Amino acid sequence: MTVKTYELRTFGCQMNVHDSERMAGLLEDAGYVRAPKDADAADVVVFNTCAVRENADNRLYGNLGQLAPKKASRPGMQIAVGGCLAQKDRDTIVRKAPWVDVVFGTHNVGKLPVLLERARVQEEAQVEIAESLEAFPSTLPTRRESAYAAWVSISVGCNNTCTFCIVPQLRGKEKDRRPGDILAEVEALVAEGVTEVTLLGQNVNAYGSDIGDREAFSKLLRACGKIEGLERVRFTSPHPRDFTDDVIAAMAETPNVMPQLHMPLQSGSSRVLKSMRRSYRQERFLSIIEKVRAAMPDAAVSTDIIVGFPGETEEDFQETLHVVREARFAQAFTFQYSKRPGTPAAEMDGQIPKQVVQERYERLVALQEEISWEENKKQVGRTVEVLVAEGEGRKDDSTRRLSGRAPDNRLVHFTRPEEPVRPGDMVSVEVTYAAPHHLLAEGTPGPVRRTRAGDAWEMRNAQPQEETPQGVMLGLPTVGAPAPLPADTGGCSAC
Repeated sequence: MTVKTYELRTFGCQMNVHDSERMAGLLEDAGYVRAPKDADAADVVVFNTCAVRENADNRLYGNLGQLAPKKASRPGMQIAVGGCLAQKDRDTIVRKAPWVDVVFGTHNVGKLPVLLERARVQEEAQVEIAESLEAFPSTLPTRRESAYAAWVSISVGCNNTCTFCIVPQLRGKEKDRRPGDILAEVEALVAEGVTEVTLLGQNVNAYGSDIGDREAFSKLLRACGKIEGLERVRFTSPHPRDFTDDVIAAMAETPNVMPQLHMPLQSGSSRVLKSMRRSYRQERFLSIIEKVRAAMPDAAVSTDIIVGFPGETEEDFQETLHVVREARFAQAFTFQYSKRPGTPAAEMDGQIPKQVVQERYERLVALQEEISWEENKKQVGRTVEVLVAEGEGRKDDSTRRLSGRAPDNRLVHFTRPEEPVRPGDMVSVEVTYAAPHHLLAEGTPGPVRRTRAGDAWEMRNAQPQEETPQGVMLGLPTVGAPAPLPADTGGCSAC
């Protein structure tokens, strides 16, 4: 029997990446095998789409157009489109790209294998878009990309009405998972060897509003601190409106909650924040940063900033620069405003000329680069414990260096230890040099702390490979998750 292969192409945020893990798990549970990276085309190609950026549809249709001739020459090949753009455009996708076999939305990820089979049997496109979430996707099988780090979704949807964002229309109102279900998933992951989890939600620190407990998020952080074997806890992305003192206390008092905070600013101008319908102002944002630094002096704070929002004046932009100078972010994901079709901001007066936005963007990036470098230089001479990352180190000298993340999530390149080291293991290194976007530890590393996460990685990669007619079926357990990455979302790293 010929085994069918699949390929997943993911665009957008961490939530989409997490959903793609579920899609991969579902497909493998149904008997599909991931296509080799050098394959010309898989039997099934799935697009998990984003609708946040203005050019999201152009990107999708460009990719679909490239696949059309391959599909025409390969009888039985299927193409599926899911995610936020599928939720938004529905039948439009099949009309513009009639060679697409399946369109499914953000609420019915679990139907993907069934829809593929139905399209195959009925020989016609299947379009199924659920209007609300029936069950948390966390109950679905998962193929995680890492043996040592994992996403854990604690909520889906968003109750905010930011004028630049379409996500609430596509992901729905916020719905919280029960704390017991979350902790059970974390404990199961730790039992499989995972040592780092990232709690995930569109508005992660609003967790509890759906279950009637305003301190539920801080309680969840503290509960994670009691799970034996869980070494690192992170979360993304919080909203300043919901960032309360009990959360700061939980972060500071729970040893395995990392001294790292990613909190979107979007704009430093209170006037622009009001126009964005962001329910905080400059003073509130800076006061949170001040409290975080008082409780955790070594915490690294990162943010998202949108430049050129409709109506933004030079004075407004100077307010953003002021906040950047005051907050001294370790890193900022900066975006030039682009229209999101279907959002109030897209119809606002005062759209800023492209050349003005570009010039402001360049000034902001230059300032943040300077601050990032200065903040990183403060790390020189410090000894940090690095969680060794999967893959090689720097591409120019990967045989000599490895890479990993410090507790505050800074990227560290370090000299390869003489003793064997595996992804998921911990290595103590002394920082000898700082660049704006990474740290370097050139000296001899300290002892390698071998971990259960490293054991899990080693076991996973020692699995025998079973030859199939169309490639290699990897005997991989469903553990781990990719390390957090900035998303191309135009201002919201979770949505």
